Amino acid sequence: MADVRNKEKSVYRLLGVDPGTTVMGFAIVEVHAKSLRIAEIGVLRLAQYPEHGRRLQKIYERLSQVIQTHRPRVMAIEAPFFGKNPQSMLKLGRAQGVAIAAAVHYDLEVEEYAPRRIKQAITGNGNASKEQVAAMIATEFELDTSRYLDDATDALATALCYYHESQSPFAAKGGKGGWDAFLKNNPDRIR
Repeated sequence: MADVRNKEKSVYRLLGVDPGTTVMGFAIVEVHAKSLRIAEIGVLRLAQYPEHGRRLQKIYERLSQVIQTHRPRVMAIEAPFFGKNPQSMLKLGRAQGVAIAAAVHYDLEVEEYAPRRIKQAITGNGNASKEQVAAMIATEFELDTSRYLDDATDALATALCYYHESQSPFAAKGGKGGWDAFLKNNPDRIR
């Protein structure tokens, strides 16, 4: 019975979010000891709501519903990149802020990743194309990415970025990562 409880404790869920004011992508990844599984993947279409405030409300409501259903412990969210249109950037920042507010309301840890960092974590190349990222996601999850919009696969890539970085022996956990933490936690590897 103890083995079953230990296995249950090692399973947790991640929420990946690709914020947007027209389409928001989200993905729930279930992390097992030796495997990953997609619990839910989808998009929230917001173009039907002409008022920006209503779109923000829908983002909060949908993410709250996803969080209540799946009980993730972490939300990994893609950071807005600097574009040429300041108004678009402002709206995207608001969408990201509302998504973060929903996560914080449910006591989720929140990690933010720049698009380049996500591409680097998934493909090994920070300049990778969306197609290259989608191909790596398809391989990782045996997923037909042609069935999903870019926003959903971007959200999945963001969750996967968190997972890969959290598995690294050099990941900063609680601000105490790096070589010092690795050496302290692995004294048998010092010669």
